[in-house]
Order: sequence, then structure tokens, then C-alpha cells
Amino acid sequence: MRIAIGADHAGFSLKQIIAAHLRQRGHEVIDDGTDSEAPVDYPDFAEAVAKSVIGGQAERGVLICGSGVGASVAINKIPGIRAGLCHDSYSARQGVEHDDMNVLVLGARVVGVELARELVERFLAARFTGEERHRRRIAKIAALERRYGKGG
Repeated sequence: MRIAIGADHAGFSLKQIIAAHLRQRGHEVIDDGTDSEAPVDYPDFAEAVAKSVIGGQAERGVLICGSGVGASVAINKIPGIRAGLCHDSYSARQGVEHDDMNVLVLGARVVGVELARELVERFLAARFTGEERHRRRIAKIAALERRYGKGG
């Protein structure tokens, strides 16, 4: 699978570890930055990961910042992105199965390396069920995006 990964300075170290893990597991990794721990702004990397996913260069994305909150807020402003901030394996799996989540957001200061690896594995192994109730809900989310333009 092709995975876009991006992080701000607070998530840089974990991004490097997760990217290496993904490559070891046979995935193609698109590194959307940052390339150091020098201070940067997380919305820039949220946009880069979103562009890779929306543009079809990546099938899914992983985005990391300090808490995961800011990155999650930023990336979810982009139509077509369904990102979830996950700190437990159930949510990482269920977010894909029920909500067709296409970006996993992690807080580098919240989860440890081993948990982050597990979350990424659960996220990538999960598949959207396609059940009618889930498709109906995702259609309503898309309608909200159109109605409100994800501004705000």
C-alpha cells in the first residue's frame, strides 16, 4: 500500500520511526515532511498529506504532531479527508471499518513508539465494511462538506 506520512517538528522523530516500520512491512512511503525538528507549522504538513491522499498518490495517510489535536483539526478541513485522532487500537480499526477513515492522526507526545506501530498496523489492515448504514452516514458527512465548505 502507498502511505503518505507527514509531521511537524514535534512528530518528526516518531514519523521517522513509523516510516521505517512501514517500509520494513513492504509499504511504499511518501514522506510529506518535515525533515527536521526545527519549528514548523502543522497545517502545512496536514495539507501535504491530504494532497497526497486526495490526489491519489497515496491510498492512506498518517499525520503526526505533538498531541495530534491541531493536526487533526487542520486536516479535517480538507474535503474528502476523514481523519481520526487515535490513541487506542479499537478506534484505529473501527474508524476505517465504519467511517472509511483515510488518515490516521497520532500524538507523538501521547503515544509511545510501540503503541504507534500497533495503531498504524490496525489502521492499515482495516477495510471499510460498506454497510448501508455506514455509507449513509458518510454521504451525510459529504453533504456537510458541501453545505458548509469546511470553512470555519
